[in-house]
Amino acid sequence: MKFPDEAKNLPPPGIINRSSVWLGFVGWCTAMLHNAVNRRPAFKSGLHRQALAVSIGWFFGYYLTKYENYTYARLDRDMDEYVRLHPEHFTDKEKKTFAEIVEPFTPIR
Repeated sequence: MKFPDEAKNLPPPGIINRSSVWLGFVGWCTAMLHNAVNRRPAFKSGLHRQALAVSIGWFFGYYLTKYENYTYARLDRDMDEYVRLHPEHFTDKEKKTFAEIVEPFTPIR
C-alpha cells in the first residue's frame, strides 16, 4: 500500500501504539497456537518464530496506525473545508444563561 504525498506531511505515529501492541500480541499468540498444533512446548519451542511473528504484527500495527492517522487527517481537512465554504449552515446560536434554560425552582412541601 502506497501512501499519497500529502500523507508525508503528517508526523509519524509513536513506535508503541495500541495497534502495534495488539497485533504484536496476536502474532505471538499465532506462534503459540502453531506450537500447540504441532505438539511442541508452547513457550520454549521456536523462539525465533515467536520473535518473527511479534515483529511482523508490530510492523502491520504501525502501518495500520499510520494509515488511520492519514485517513482521519484527510476527513478533518475535508470537513474544515466544507465549513469554510458553507458558513450559512454553521451559524452561531444565541447564548443563553443557565437561569434562562431551567424553570424557576419552587419547593413543594
